[in-house]
Amino acid sequence: KMLSRILLLKAQRMILVFIPGLALKSWGIFGTIRKRIASSDLEDPRYRGRLYRFIKAFLAISLIALSVEVIAYYNRWDLSSVNPWEVQNLVHKSYLAWMDFRADYIAPFVVTLSKFCIVLFMIQSLDRLIQCLGCFWIKLKKLKPAVEDEALGGDIEDGLDFPMVLVQIPMCNEREVYEQSIGAVCQLDWPKDRFLVQVLDDSDDELIQNMIRDEVNSWREKGMNVIYRHRFIRTGYKAGNLKSAMACDYVKDYEFVAIFDADFQPNPDFLKLTIPHFRGKPDVGLVQARWSYVNKDENLLTRLQNINLCFHFEVEQQVNGIFLNFFGFNGTAGVWRIKALEDSGGWLKRSTVEDMDIAVRAHLNGWKFVFLNDVRVLCELPESYEAYKKQQHRWHSGPMQLFRLCLPSILTSKISAWKKANLIFLFFLLRKLILPFYSFTLFCIILPLTMFIPEAELPPWVICYVPIFMSILNILPSPKSFPFLMPFLLFENTMSVTKFNAMISGLFQLGSAYEWIVTKKSGRASESDLISLAERETKLQRRLSESSGLEILSKMKEQKTSKVKKKKKNRIYRKELTLAFLLLTGAARSLLSKQGIHFYYLLFQGLCFLVMGLDLIGEQV
Repeated sequence: KMLSRILLLKAQRMILVFIPGLALKSWGIFGTIRKRIASSDLEDPRYRGRLYRFIKAFLAISLIALSVEVIAYYNRWDLSSVNPWEVQNLVHKSYLAWMDFRADYIAPFVVTLSKFCIVLFMIQSLDRLIQCLGCFWIKLKKLKPAVEDEALGGDIEDGLDFPMVLVQIPMCNEREVYEQSIGAVCQLDWPKDRFLVQVLDDSDDELIQNMIRDEVNSWREKGMNVIYRHRFIRTGYKAGNLKSAMACDYVKDYEFVAIFDADFQPNPDFLKLTIPHFRGKPDVGLVQARWSYVNKDENLLTRLQNINLCFHFEVEQQVNGIFLNFFGFNGTAGVWRIKALEDSGGWLKRSTVEDMDIAVRAHLNGWKFVFLNDVRVLCELPESYEAYKKQQHRWHSGPMQLFRLCLPSILTSKISAWKKANLIFLFFLLRKLILPFYSFTLFCIILPLTMFIPEAELPPWVICYVPIFMSILNILPSPKSFPFLMPFLLFENTMSVTKFNAMISGLFQLGSAYEWIVTKKSGRASESDLISLAERETKLQRRLSESSGLEILSKMKEQKTSKVKKKKKNRIYRKELTLAFLLLTGAARSLLSKQGIHFYYLLFQGLCFLVMGLDLIGEQV
């Protein structure tokens, strides 16, 4: 009895300490959210539209339904135990009529839709599992693209004849990264008279144009073969920039073209590791290298992106490259045979995914692709949610635009029926359309809806077991990221609303389908990089002051003072916030039904949407 009394007193004391602490923490979090909302800008209205209005209406209906269910729960209105003469009032009678209507008319439709989405979910999961097995087979058998000299037992470098290579760096207002990319490309280990660097500048800021031109001139003074090109009218975005550069007369003297975006920094041996894969293989049109990231550990957002992209390169690109000789060109860190580009019609300005467009057309013309998983090029991941969201919108609306344009060409092409089926059903429909469709519909709409329609309840294996298994497969290529398994699963479901919206806008040519926004870059990965950036700017200022760049220097100072005056703000994302409240409403309803797995999933997924909606992930202002 003494022991029980002591334990009871200690428990009471802990509760008395815990409750005020919990209340203070909750109040602090609430205050932080209130400040964030008060000091934030609303999301650009172009990214809301019809989908936002649909989610908002769905939330309003869910809140009304939750209120009714709470009243029914506390009044113990149970259809099975209520006789017609036991109906208490008109509200009770209306609730019973609603239950009959729900079971007879709404539940069958929801069950059919959920089964359809579950079938799509399992097909996509099977596709991913097969790809992982293919990757495992590649590792087991140590398969990799072979170079002709390696097959003969010779030295690659001894047999290299140094063909003429054109290196292109397309950029647009890339103030933070232009210097490091130009510097890395100009230091490629290749005879200076055998390659030419084209800096293709689409910047509309005169100051940045002068800075890039000055950097190009400094490398030209060092003996590098580098040219600065600027377009006054930025038509066709990146595709128009590359098309304009390929129209130069001197391009006919070159056999290959390597492309690097402005934030990419190839190692000096990049050309020596990629060009040999074209030797003795006249049907190879593209050699693609893998990306690696200077800022993958910068914040939670970059860590989660790293998981996704590691799977993309390690599994998707490598498996497709080894077994199919075809994959989507990543737009950078690749080398094209110029003849393959010309045979495929060159760069076209008809979509925002010009890299995928040229890859599909080259594949239809019989060209083969090689992916090198062991050749890596440093680049930078978006550090803010705003930049990442805009990038994902372009990456998921573009393929749907392209699918509409390419479908007739695919059907009438001379490639085999298997390759046509792979392009249409796997490359486009399954991975670009079905994936965002079922992710958003099943986990963000149907799941909270089934909390109010118990007849259509989803089984636990759909909500928990299969998604966790697929997330484990996703995380295998980056095993150090295993502690982020659950955040990754929630993050992917949260991004489904952006991907679904982009997919619909691309498929039906809506609002922002053709919008191209350059992904914001920081030009650094740590505080040491920030210091080096400041040192580079100091050197540039000194060089400009010593030369005839006094006017440019004054403009740089004016820009810095204007940036200090202009206060940046985080954004509020209404779709994500509305979905957060919708999922939390569903969690509250599942709590009344004592559904454990459903409650925890909806709770944590709703909180994840809340974090994203308040822009509390990634780079903070």
